[in-house]
Amino acid sequence: MPAPAFVQSSNQIDLSPRFVTTTTVVASPAAAAETIIASITIPNLGDNPLASGIDLSGWAAFTVGTSGTAITLRIRQTNVAGTIVGNTGALTGGIAAAALVAQDVEGFDTAPGVAVYVLTLQVTAGSAASTVSAVKLRAELV
Repeated sequence: MPAPAFVQSSNQIDLSPRFVTTTTVVASPAAAAETIIASITIPNLGDNPLASGIDLSGWAAFTVGTSGTAITLRIRQTNVAGTIVGNTGALTGGIAAAALVAQDVEGFDTAPGVAVYVLTLQVTAGSAASTVSAVKLRAELV
């Protein structure tokens, strides 16, 4: 039996409020401090019903600062003290002072109560600033 013909179209459905992305670098970590490197605000969160939650994806390219021995990339709700929804843990492979590194982190927030998510970077044992050269933080409302 042949599959039924496709008779519907999503041409008139605006899904843009369900996909939020930024590529703006907010700041670079000074020494070993956990620092917000990207931030997004989900517009009208209450107007977009969620079936499962918010799928979050973060990526950063950065030069490791002096004495850096490990890095941790996190996605958090609201700010650096907010709930962690994605965490790489302390990564050491290829991490050394002046090394250019690219790393990603994924997260899924099943109970989003906030409209702001941040991507943070922390350089363990960093004694000087690291430099973030590129970022991407994306949220998909599912």
